[in-house]
Amino acid sequence: MVRRDRLRRMREWWVQVGLLAVPLLAAYLHIPPPQLSPALHSWKSSGKFFTYKGLRIFYQDSVGVVGSPEIVVLLHGFPTSSYDWYKIWEGLTLRFHRVIALDFLGFGFSDKPRPHHYSIFEQASIVEALLRHLGLQNRRINLLSHDYGDTVAQELLYRYKQNRSGRLTIKSLCLSNGGIFPETHRPLLLQKLLKDGGVLSPILTRLMNFFVFSRGLTPVFGPYTRPSESELWDMWAGIRNNDGNLVIDSLLQYINQRKKFRRRWVGALASVTIPRKRCRGPQCRFWMTTLATIHS
Repeated sequence: MVRRDRLRRMREWWVQVGLLAVPLLAAYLHIPPPQLSPALHSWKSSGKFFTYKGLRIFYQDSVGVVGSPEIVVLLHGFPTSSYDWYKIWEGLTLRFHRVIALDFLGFGFSDKPRPHHYSIFEQASIVEALLRHLGLQNRRINLLSHDYGDTVAQELLYRYKQNRSGRLTIKSLCLSNGGIFPETHRPLLLQKLLKDGGVLSPILTRLMNFFVFSRGLTPVFGPYTRPSESELWDMWAGIRNNDGNLVIDSLLQYINQRKKFRRRWVGALASVTIPRKRCRGPQCRFWMTTLATIHS
Protein backbone atom coordinates (compact mmCIF):
# COMPACT_ATOMS: atom_id res chain seq x y z
CA MET A 1 0.00 0.00 0.00
CA VAL A 2 2.77 2.40 0.95
CA ARG A 3 4.68 1.58 -2.22
CA ARG A 4 1.56 2.13 -4.32
CA ASP A 5 1.02 5.56 -2.77
CA ARG A 6 4.67 6.44 -3.36
CA LEU A 7 4.41 5.48 -7.05
CA ARG A 8 1.18 7.50 -7.40
CA ARG A 9 2.81 10.59 -5.84
CA MET A 10 5.83 10.15 -8.09
CA ARG A 11 3.61 9.98 -11.18
CA GLU A 12 1.77 13.10 -10.03
CA TRP A 13 5.09 14.86 -9.51
CA TRP A 14 6.28 14.03 -13.02
CA VAL A 15 2.95 15.20 -14.46
CA GLN A 16 3.36 18.54 -12.67
CA VAL A 17 6.94 18.84 -13.89
CA GLY A 18 5.78 18.12 -17.43
CA LEU A 19 2.96 20.63 -17.23
CA LEU A 20 5.45 23.24 -16.08
CA ALA A 21 8.16 22.28 -18.55
CA VAL A 22 5.98 22.37 -21.69
CA PRO A 23 5.13 26.10 -21.55
CA LEU A 24 8.68 26.95 -20.45
CA LEU A 25 10.12 25.02 -23.40
CA ALA A 26 7.60 26.59 -25.76
CA ALA A 27 8.55 30.06 -24.49
CA TYR A 28 12.26 29.23 -24.87
CA LEU A 29 11.83 28.04 -28.45
CA HIS A 30 9.98 31.25 -29.34
CA ILE A 31 12.51 33.68 -27.91
CA PRO A 32 12.79 36.38 -30.58
CA PRO A 33 16.17 37.05 -32.18
CA PRO A 34 18.22 39.85 -30.62
CA GLN A 35 17.78 43.34 -32.03
CA LEU A 36 20.45 44.54 -34.42
CA SER A 37 23.05 46.80 -32.86
CA PRO A 38 23.43 50.27 -34.42
CA ALA A 39 26.63 49.10 -36.17
CA LEU A 40 25.03 45.94 -37.57
CA HIS A 41 21.90 47.86 -38.59
CA SER A 42 24.10 50.36 -40.41
CA TRP A 43 25.89 47.52 -42.20
CA LYS A 44 22.59 46.10 -43.38
CA SER A 45 21.23 49.50 -44.42
CA SER A 46 24.32 50.30 -46.49
CA GLY A 47 24.17 46.97 -48.33
CA LYS A 48 22.02 45.71 -51.17
CA PHE A 49 20.31 42.51 -52.32
CA PHE A 50 20.29 40.66 -55.60
CA THR A 51 18.25 37.62 -56.58
CA TYR A 52 19.74 34.22 -57.34
CA LYS A 53 17.18 31.63 -58.50
CA GLY A 54 14.45 33.33 -56.51
CA LEU A 55 16.58 33.72 -53.36
CA ARG A 56 17.71 37.07 -51.97
CA ILE A 57 21.45 37.44 -51.42
CA PHE A 58 22.84 40.32 -49.37
CA TYR A 59 26.04 42.03 -50.46
CA GLN A 60 28.22 45.08 -49.93
CA ASP A 61 29.92 46.93 -52.77
CA SER A 62 32.08 50.00 -52.12
CA VAL A 63 34.02 52.14 -54.57
CA GLY A 64 37.48 52.94 -53.25
CA VAL A 65 40.64 54.27 -54.86
CA VAL A 66 39.96 56.22 -58.04
CA GLY A 67 42.06 55.08 -60.98
CA SER A 68 43.03 51.73 -59.48
CA PRO A 69 42.04 48.65 -61.51
CA GLU A 70 42.10 46.37 -58.46
CA ILE A 71 38.96 44.57 -57.29
CA VAL A 72 38.82 42.43 -54.15
CA VAL A 73 36.03 40.02 -53.25
CA LEU A 74 35.76 38.86 -49.64
CA LEU A 75 34.36 35.42 -48.73
CA HIS A 76 33.39 35.03 -45.07
CA GLY A 77 33.59 32.04 -42.76
CA PHE A 78 31.21 29.78 -40.82
CA PRO A 79 28.84 30.54 -39.12
CA THR A 80 28.98 34.32 -39.48
CA SER A 81 28.61 36.78 -42.39
CA SER A 82 30.13 39.56 -44.45
CA TYR A 83 30.03 41.70 -41.31
CA ASP A 84 33.24 39.89 -40.31
CA TRP A 85 35.08 42.34 -42.58
CA TYR A 86 33.66 45.61 -41.22
CA LYS A 87 36.75 46.56 -39.18
CA ILE A 88 39.03 46.50 -42.23
CA TRP A 89 36.49 47.68 -44.79
CA GLU A 90 37.59 51.32 -44.84
CA GLY A 91 41.24 50.31 -45.07
CA LEU A 92 40.46 48.10 -48.06
CA THR A 93 38.81 50.96 -49.91
CA LEU A 94 42.10 52.86 -49.64
CA ARG A 95 43.88 50.08 -51.53
CA PHE A 96 41.31 48.74 -53.99
CA HIS A 97 38.98 50.34 -56.51
CA ARG A 98 36.11 47.99 -55.63
CA VAL A 99 35.59 46.14 -52.37
CA ILE A 100 32.84 43.51 -52.51
CA ALA A 101 31.51 41.05 -49.95
CA LEU A 102 28.39 38.91 -49.71
CA ASP A 103 26.50 36.85 -47.20
CA PHE A 104 26.45 33.30 -48.50
CA LEU A 105 23.08 31.61 -48.81
CA GLY A 106 22.00 30.55 -45.32
CA PHE A 107 24.15 33.19 -43.61
CA GLY A 108 23.69 36.72 -42.29
CA PHE A 109 21.01 38.75 -44.07
CA SER A 110 20.71 36.42 -47.07
CA ASP A 111 17.77 34.04 -47.39
CA LYS A 112 17.94 30.83 -45.37
CA PRO A 113 15.63 28.36 -47.08
CA ARG A 114 14.75 25.08 -45.38
CA PRO A 115 14.75 22.34 -46.24
CA HIS A 116 17.55 23.02 -48.70
CA HIS A 117 20.63 21.19 -49.93
CA TYR A 118 23.36 23.70 -49.12
CA SER A 119 26.58 23.09 -51.01
CA ILE A 120 29.93 24.70 -51.72
CA PHE A 121 29.15 24.38 -55.44
CA GLU A 122 26.03 26.50 -55.07
CA GLN A 123 27.85 29.14 -53.01
CA ALA A 124 30.55 29.40 -55.71
CA SER A 125 27.85 29.84 -58.35
CA ILE A 126 26.31 32.61 -56.25
CA VAL A 127 29.65 34.44 -56.18
CA GLU A 128 29.84 34.16 -59.96
CA ALA A 129 26.23 35.38 -60.27
CA LEU A 130 26.97 38.39 -58.06
CA LEU A 131 29.91 39.43 -60.23
CA ARG A 132 27.74 39.09 -63.34
CA HIS A 133 25.08 41.18 -61.61
CA LEU A 134 27.72 43.87 -60.99
CA GLY A 135 29.03 43.66 -64.55
CA LEU A 136 32.43 42.39 -63.40
CA GLN A 137 32.42 38.94 -64.98
CA ASN A 138 35.25 39.85 -67.34
CA ARG A 139 37.44 41.58 -64.77
CA ARG A 140 40.38 40.01 -62.94
CA ILE A 141 39.46 39.48 -59.29
CA ASN A 142 41.54 39.29 -56.10
CA LEU A 143 39.96 36.86 -53.65
CA LEU A 144 40.33 37.03 -49.86
CA SER A 145 38.64 34.16 -48.04
CA HIS A 146 38.26 32.85 -44.51
CA ASP A 147 37.29 29.41 -43.17
CA TYR A 148 34.12 28.31 -45.04
CA GLY A 149 34.97 30.91 -47.67
CA ASP A 150 38.30 29.15 -48.29
CA THR A 151 36.49 26.12 -49.67
CA VAL A 152 34.27 28.30 -51.84
CA ALA A 153 37.45 29.99 -53.13
CA GLN A 154 38.96 26.56 -53.88
CA GLU A 155 35.92 25.64 -55.97
CA LEU A 156 36.17 28.97 -57.84
CA LEU A 157 39.86 28.25 -58.36
CA TYR A 158 39.05 24.81 -59.76
CA ARG A 159 36.56 26.30 -62.22
CA TYR A 160 39.10 28.94 -63.22
CA LYS A 161 41.74 26.25 -63.78
CA GLN A 162 39.38 24.08 -65.81
CA ASN A 163 37.85 27.07 -67.59
CA ARG A 164 34.57 25.43 -66.61
CA SER A 165 32.38 28.50 -66.56
CA GLY A 166 34.55 31.29 -67.89
CA ARG A 167 32.71 33.62 -65.53
CA LEU A 168 35.41 34.44 -63.00
CA THR A 169 39.05 35.26 -63.70
CA ILE A 170 41.16 35.09 -60.54
CA LYS A 171 44.17 37.37 -60.29
CA SER A 172 45.30 36.40 -56.80
CA LEU A 173 44.08 34.41 -53.84
CA CYS A 174 44.61 34.75 -50.09
CA LEU A 175 43.24 31.98 -47.84
CA SER A 176 43.00 32.58 -44.10
CA ASN A 177 42.37 30.25 -41.17
CA GLY A 178 40.55 27.49 -43.00
CA GLY A 179 40.52 23.70 -43.04
CA ILE A 180 42.00 23.49 -46.51
CA PHE A 181 43.24 19.95 -45.84
CA PRO A 182 40.21 18.08 -44.44
CA GLU A 183 42.32 15.42 -42.72
CA THR A 184 43.78 18.10 -40.42
CA HIS A 185 40.43 19.65 -39.50
CA ARG A 186 39.20 18.96 -35.97
CA PRO A 187 35.52 19.94 -35.68
CA LEU A 188 34.00 20.67 -32.28
CA LEU A 189 31.75 18.05 -30.67
CA LEU A 190 28.64 20.09 -31.46
CA GLN A 191 29.74 20.42 -35.09
CA LYS A 192 30.23 16.65 -35.30
CA LEU A 193 26.74 15.99 -33.95
CA LEU A 194 25.14 18.52 -36.30
CA LYS A 195 27.02 17.59 -39.48
CA ASP A 196 26.10 13.91 -39.11
CA GLY A 197 22.46 14.86 -39.59
CA GLY A 198 21.10 12.42 -37.01
CA VAL A 199 17.92 12.67 -34.98
CA LEU A 200 19.64 15.08 -32.59
CA SER A 201 20.30 17.73 -35.25
CA PRO A 202 16.85 19.39 -35.34
CA ILE A 203 16.71 19.31 -31.55
CA LEU A 204 20.14 20.83 -31.08
CA THR A 205 19.55 23.61 -33.60
CA ARG A 206 16.40 24.65 -31.77
CA LEU A 207 18.01 24.50 -28.33
CA MET A 208 21.09 26.47 -29.39
CA ASN A 209 21.41 29.84 -27.66
CA PHE A 210 23.87 32.70 -27.29
CA PHE A 211 25.63 31.05 -24.36
CA VAL A 212 26.29 27.82 -26.28
CA PHE A 213 27.31 29.78 -29.38
CA SER A 214 29.73 32.11 -27.61
CA ARG A 215 31.29 29.33 -25.53
CA GLY A 216 31.89 27.30 -28.67
CA LEU A 217 33.22 30.12 -30.86
CA THR A 218 35.44 32.11 -28.51
CA PRO A 219 38.21 29.46 -28.11
CA VAL A 220 38.67 29.47 -31.90
CA PHE A 221 40.25 32.92 -31.62
CA GLY A 222 43.73 33.68 -30.38
CA PRO A 223 44.25 35.08 -26.87
CA TYR A 224 44.67 38.65 -28.18
CA THR A 225 42.01 38.63 -30.89
CA ARG A 226 38.94 37.28 -29.14
CA PRO A 227 35.76 39.20 -29.91
CA SER A 228 34.06 41.33 -27.28
CA GLU A 229 30.67 40.31 -25.93
CA SER A 230 28.99 42.96 -28.08
CA GLU A 231 30.73 41.57 -31.18
CA LEU A 232 29.59 38.06 -30.26
CA TRP A 233 26.03 39.37 -29.93
CA ASP A 234 26.34 40.88 -33.42
CA MET A 235 27.44 37.50 -34.77
CA TRP A 236 24.58 35.76 -32.98
CA ALA A 237 22.07 38.32 -34.28
CA GLY A 238 23.24 37.55 -37.81
CA ILE A 239 22.77 33.83 -37.23
CA ARG A 240 19.31 34.23 -35.69
CA ASN A 241 18.16 36.51 -38.52
CA ASN A 242 15.61 34.61 -40.65
CA ASP A 243 15.85 31.65 -38.21
CA GLY A 244 19.36 30.87 -39.36
CA ASN A 245 20.04 28.70 -36.33
CA LEU A 246 17.65 26.13 -37.85
CA VAL A 247 19.83 25.61 -40.95
CA ILE A 248 23.20 25.30 -39.21
CA ASP A 249 23.15 21.51 -39.46
CA SER A 250 22.52 21.75 -43.21
CA LEU A 251 25.30 24.31 -43.66
CA LEU A 252 27.74 22.10 -41.76
CA GLN A 253 27.57 19.55 -44.54
CA TYR A 254 30.47 21.49 -46.03
CA ILE A 255 32.74 19.50 -43.69
CA ASN A 256 31.63 16.27 -45.34
CA GLN A 257 31.90 17.90 -48.77
CA ARG A 258 35.52 18.88 -48.05
CA LYS A 259 36.36 15.23 -47.51
CA LYS A 260 34.42 13.97 -50.50
CA PHE A 261 35.90 16.49 -52.93
CA ARG A 262 39.37 16.76 -51.42
CA ARG A 263 41.16 15.82 -54.64
CA ARG A 264 39.23 18.43 -56.61
CA TRP A 265 39.81 21.32 -54.20
CA VAL A 266 43.29 20.59 -52.86
CA GLY A 267 44.38 19.71 -56.38
CA ALA A 268 43.21 23.11 -57.63
CA LEU A 269 45.49 24.83 -55.12
CA ALA A 270 48.46 22.70 -56.05
CA SER A 271 48.24 23.17 -59.80
CA VAL A 272 47.44 26.82 -60.50
CA THR A 273 50.10 29.45 -61.16
CA ILE A 274 48.38 32.61 -59.90
CA PRO A 275 49.84 34.39 -56.84
CA ARG A 276 48.36 32.82 -53.72
CA LYS A 277 48.97 33.06 -50.02
CA ARG A 278 47.77 31.08 -47.02
CA CYS A 279 47.90 32.68 -43.61
CA ARG A 280 46.84 31.83 -40.09
CA GLY A 281 46.36 34.00 -37.02
CA PRO A 282 48.62 37.09 -36.78
CA GLN A 283 50.10 36.38 -40.22
CA CYS A 284 46.86 37.55 -41.79
CA ARG A 285 47.57 41.17 -40.85
CA PHE A 286 49.97 41.25 -43.81
CA TRP A 287 47.48 40.07 -46.42
CA MET A 288 46.47 43.59 -47.61
CA THR A 289 50.07 44.43 -48.42
CA THR A 290 50.46 41.13 -50.25
CA LEU A 291 47.39 41.65 -52.41
CA ALA A 292 48.01 45.34 -53.02
CA THR A 293 51.51 44.72 -54.38
CA ILE A 294 50.45 42.08 -56.91
CA HIS A 295 50.41 43.49 -60.45
CA SER A 296 49.26 42.19 -63.75
